[in-house]
Amino acid sequence: MKIEVKLIGGRIVRRIPLALSALALTGLASSCSTIYRSPSVKAGATDSGVVRVVTMTPETVLVANRAAYNPKTLPTVFRISAGSGAGASPRGLGLLPDAPSSQDGNRQALQLTPPPSVDPGPYTIGIGDVLTLSTPSTQGTVAELSGLLAAQNSRNGYTVQDDGSINIPDVGRMRIVGLTVDEAEALLFQRLVENQIDPTFSLEVSEFNSRRVSIGGAVGQPGVLPITLTPLTLGEALAAAGSVSISDIGTSSVRIYRDGAMYQIPLEDLYARSDLQRLNLLAGDSVFVDSHYDLGRAERYFAQQIQLQQTTLAGRRAAIDELTTALTLRRADFNERRENFTQAVDLDAVERDYVYLSGEVRTQGRYTLPFERKATLADALFETGGGIAKETGDASEVYVLRASDDLREFGAVTAWHLNVRNAAHLPLATRFELRPDDIVFVAENPVTRWGRTINQITPSLINGSINAVTN
Repeated sequence: MKIEVKLIGGRIVRRIPLALSALALTGLASSCSTIYRSPSVKAGATDSGVVRVVTMTPETVLVANRAAYNPKTLPTVFRISAGSGAGASPRGLGLLPDAPSSQDGNRQALQLTPPPSVDPGPYTIGIGDVLTLSTPSTQGTVAELSGLLAAQNSRNGYTVQDDGSINIPDVGRMRIVGLTVDEAEALLFQRLVENQIDPTFSLEVSEFNSRRVSIGGAVGQPGVLPITLTPLTLGEALAAAGSVSISDIGTSSVRIYRDGAMYQIPLEDLYARSDLQRLNLLAGDSVFVDSHYDLGRAERYFAQQIQLQQTTLAGRRAAIDELTTALTLRRADFNERRENFTQAVDLDAVERDYVYLSGEVRTQGRYTLPFERKATLADALFETGGGIAKETGDASEVYVLRASDDLREFGAVTAWHLNVRNAAHLPLATRFELRPDDIVFVAENPVTRWGRTINQITPSLINGSINAVTN
């Protein structure tokens, strides 16, 4: 056997006869078992079980999504706020002081000084008010057939807390103090729509606790009257307090204390003029019916009312400070527990569900299924920045490999096949739900398979030729 050696351009070139090349190919053929063999998905029986290949269609996607799966849930601390259930109950005004005793007097000293007529405007929600939220209740088929569904509502009461807010489940805290009922309904409607909750409801004030008027003196039932949606007039307030209980109308009067000013209406004038009876009372007014013209006794009564209000406000401020401290500590505890859980997730110390990416994807690895929701094939392919490797992957050969949980089909695998070479099939990937331990596999395209084979043949060809020459 002869090998020709020539000097061409300063380089030594050996010409290997055709027989040697054939010999090298023969050696290559003897080592074909070492050539790379591409993975692929083939239907039929295998050593490990049966492989079923199912083409993804809208119908088969529905079948695949029937596989039972409950996503991992976040700890409860991620679903509650520091203000949940931590509201302080509004404090009452306490007992009213005793009215001064009646004294003899004469009508000539009683002067008519009524308060100015004011329009209180629409009622605005205040701290301590109780609002009732009515929503349609969900009934069964029997209730729907009987026609009772429309008449049954779920009613829940919410007290306006010291911060001016109410806390509604699934909606969160809403600050409604200072709003009218219509404005509160509009705000609640917006919050329900934002949280994708049926905005069918009705909202009403069931208890009026924020605006009150105190009635004392010579009346049947001294006490505190609430101001409701309908303005409270002087005549209505006296009637609600059991009417006036005096022996001499000529020496009696009604005194109203408002914003540091004293107003007086003799009873003779009150009963003679309907406009005085229709005077609107405002929140914080104190009404005192006295059978004597001594203004000093009425002033002492109002001084007691002022001191009582100041004591009530001081107690309310103390309750707010206590509530603020409790909320701060609770919020800090929640934040610490959330941070601990987040760190545990970062350290991979929390049990999670995974899907594995294999084959011709840009980044092979595992995709973590999210908390409290189901992920789709599109999420696994595109959210992780992987996707199909466009240089090497075959877009017509995308599979989701899912092992059967049925013991009677031990080892069986269903390969859900998606051909995204037609981009119109991509919406199927957004509807196909993944399950734990699914394997997303993308086959290589024919050119890639041939190129990898050539890359392995070339070193074998050179080595075979050299070995042939050497021998």
